[in-house]
Amino acid sequence: MPGVIDARAGAVLSVDLQAIRANWRLLRDTAAGAVCAAVMKADAYGLGMAMVAPALAGEGCRVFFTAHLDEGIRLRPLLPADATVYVLHGPPPGTARDFVEHGLIPVLNDPAQIAEWRALCRKLQRRLPAALQFDTGMSRMGLAPADVDRLLADPAWQDDMKPVLVMSHLACADEPAHPVNASQRERFAALRTRFAGIPGSLANSSAVFLGRDYRHDLVRPGAALYGINPQPALDNPLRQAVSLRARIVQSRSVQAGDIVGYGARYVADGPRRIATIGIGYADGWLRSLSCRGHAYIDEVRVPFAGNVSMDSITLDVTGIAEDRVQPGCEVELLGSRQTVDDVAREAGTIGYEVLTGLGSRFHRQYL
Repeated sequence: MPGVIDARAGAVLSVDLQAIRANWRLLRDTAAGAVCAAVMKADAYGLGMAMVAPALAGEGCRVFFTAHLDEGIRLRPLLPADATVYVLHGPPPGTARDFVEHGLIPVLNDPAQIAEWRALCRKLQRRLPAALQFDTGMSRMGLAPADVDRLLADPAWQDDMKPVLVMSHLACADEPAHPVNASQRERFAALRTRFAGIPGSLANSSAVFLGRDYRHDLVRPGAALYGINPQPALDNPLRQAVSLRARIVQSRSVQAGDIVGYGARYVADGPRRIATIGIGYADGWLRSLSCRGHAYIDEVRVPFAGNVSMDSITLDVTGIAEDRVQPGCEVELLGSRQTVDDVAREAGTIGYEVLTGLGSRFHRQYL
């Protein structure tokens, strides 16, 4: 991505809003008739909700999800009045009224949340909208089967509140052949028959690509919007939305036997050229990439030399033209040659952790 690093910044993170919009269109079209929402939790997966949400609203997205109430409160004024904002974790105890005041819809996950929401509905004498989440096998959040039975045994439950969505979440959607997918799909389908007439949602980013039986009425992509591959075993159909370039702070020559970095994990085996860049684990560049990560200078892949530090990483740039390893020169950490998923594989994690961990010290530009 083009752009000049701010002279004061150690690194620049570029976010391609057009790529995010294109990814949403692809997901919408793949969903084949289901409403395509957008998940904004963790500040739009670290890329900046204040810029990403209006861009997606401009593309036509009208349903958004956050994880926490405070995220929903920050998101609401960024969106058109006709947009819907769901909060996945539902109301923390004592906060139900905040949802009404800020125009948010809670995703109710347990009987206590349902009871508080119904009590508020009765107090305000309004059937307030809410979503219900079911646990279909992930054992993380959502109503257990016994909770569902007790809810439906009360004929007055819909007299108090207005259920506008029933939903669940898949545990293994990024592994299409995993048997848990079919099991959860069947459990959710059975639950939907007990909540007839209420729209349903099961599909996260990966499940959008599992087929029509998983999509129901609304799909909830998150990471896929930002370019993370929804099916790691296949080619990524989505556009990369981020690039990250750091500046060289210093370069030097070392000789055989010289150590580089904390812990003396890198020992030069001969004359080497070492460049230090101004980014580290305080910026989300994981320490697990020590001695195994890579960056790029022009077309050349350069390895990390030693441990990732809090604010710096040392690179073995031996053989790179001297004028390309001077202070101020750029090094690419994310871009066309190295994606978020590539970095995650080297770090022994997933792209979600890499993306959401990108720090606040970067100079950010939106394209």
